[in-house]
Formats: sequence, C-alpha cells, structure tokens
Amino acid sequence: MSRDTNFYYSFLALPAEKRRAIIAVWDFCRAVDDAVDEPAVSGSSGTPDAVAAAVERWRSEVAACFDGRAPHTAEGERLQPFIDRFGLPREAFEQLVDGVEMDVGNRRYETFADLREYCLRVASGVGLMTIEIFGYRDAKVKDYAIDLGVALQLTNIIRDVAVDLTQGRVYLPLKDLERFGCTEDDLRRGELSPRVVALLKHQCDRAREYYARARAALPRGEARRLVAAEIMGAIYFAILEAIEGAGYDVFSRVIRVPRPRRAMIAASTWVKTMVHVGDAGHVGP
Repeated sequence: MSRDTNFYYSFLALPAEKRRAIIAVWDFCRAVDDAVDEPAVSGSSGTPDAVAAAVERWRSEVAACFDGRAPHTAEGERLQPFIDRFGLPREAFEQLVDGVEMDVGNRRYETFADLREYCLRVASGVGLMTIEIFGYRDAKVKDYAIDLGVALQLTNIIRDVAVDLTQGRVYLPLKDLERFGCTEDDLRRGELSPRVVALLKHQCDRAREYYARARAALPRGEARRLVAAEIMGAIYFAILEAIEGAGYDVFSRVIRVPRPRRAMIAASTWVKTMVHVGDAGHVGP
C-alpha cells in the first residue's frame, strides 16, 4: 500500500495481523472500484458492456470468497483467509459491488437521499467491514461506521468535483444545484461565483454534520479499539478544512493534506485517543 493514500497512517496503528487483514480488505475494495474508475487497471476495454461485465466478475468473486470456493483474483485469495477469522460481513461486500455498479455510465443523483444511498454502499459498507477487524463490544459502533463512511465519501466528492466532471459524473445532488442556481456548466467553468461557493459550502456543511454524527455515535470506551478509524476520520476532516480554507476552490487543483501533516495528524490523534480513553471520540474539531 502506498504511503500516498490517506489510509496508510491509520493502518500503522494496528497490530500486524489486523493490519494485514485491513490491507486485504482495502486492496479488494480498491480492485472492485477500479473496475469502473480505472478499467485499464482491471484489464477492461472501458466500454460500458466491458465495465458491466467486470463488475459482474467481482460480484462472482465475492460469492466465491464467502462460499469457500477458490477465488479467481489475487485480491480474493488474500481476502478469503480473513473472512472467517474476523467475521467479515458478506452483505457489505455485496453492497460495495452494487454501489460501484451505480457508477457505470454518466451518473447523476437527483437528491441527497439518492446520493446517501450510494455513500452507504461504497463507503459505509467498507466501514462495517473494517470495524469487525478493529473489534468492538457495543453494537452502536455500527452507527459510527455508517456516519463516518458517509462523511469520508462526501469529503471525497467535494474534493473531486473537477476530476469527476472530466469523467462525465456529477455527484452533487441536482436538487442542490437547482437550489443555489447553479448548472453543470457553471461547475465545468470552474469559476468561484457566489452561487458555486454557496453550493460547495453547503456540501461542506453537510459533511461536517456527518463527522459530528459519527463523533456523537461512537460509544464511550470504544475509541481505543477504533483508533485507526479515528485517525482516518481526522485526516479526512483536515482535507475538508483545507477545502474550506481554500475558499472552496476545488477546480484549480486537487486539495490534499501533505504527507508530513498526515503523519502529524495520525500521531496526535493516536495520543489523544489513548490518553482520553472513555471519551466519545475525536473525529472532527
């Protein structure tokens, strides 16, 4: 796994076996996502029919992994031993494939409710996978994983508005564009008009709401077990703050948190979480 991923520093907080399991899950999920976003990586020609076929192959691979049959991919082979070891939820993997399938073609989302369904499948589902590896005692941790997953995915969507437009995709809800008087052409021009800024601020405020919901949902006493998730949340929250600090300019460059800053966030979140054991969590401000 590359040190340039936002997940790298959170995984360092885990014991070796859990780290191997998390990386196996992450690599599997990334390969499924690449079937649509990076078809050349997955060996697809990139045509809609070829991408749809690739998605179906991953759906079959999930079934093979969970049914105890021999996987057909290196990612499936690495994942399979950890399924029973950590009780990984089959439904979350199936939902991931369903979510990735939603990306086939030029996708639009009419309302935030529609977009949230997508976020639940491609991001919250991954959270539900990983908490089984982190370990927990209180079932309310699942609510934390769901809300944090939505927060992370919304942050990705805001950061990648310009990149997604080049692929013919607009993830910002069309009702929000209508509410703020924006068009897709306004976004393509990349001009920070008052309407565009208001639209993006609204998206950031919504992401902040989900970080706050995750923070409130984390049961007291579970933060230590979920320190890797807390680190991940803190790094993504820093991306959100950077977007806001840039005046919502997600057009001139892809806003990232520099590697040294990510390392500092990881270290400080680890210390804060371990010292304040019993607190309700530290995702966000």
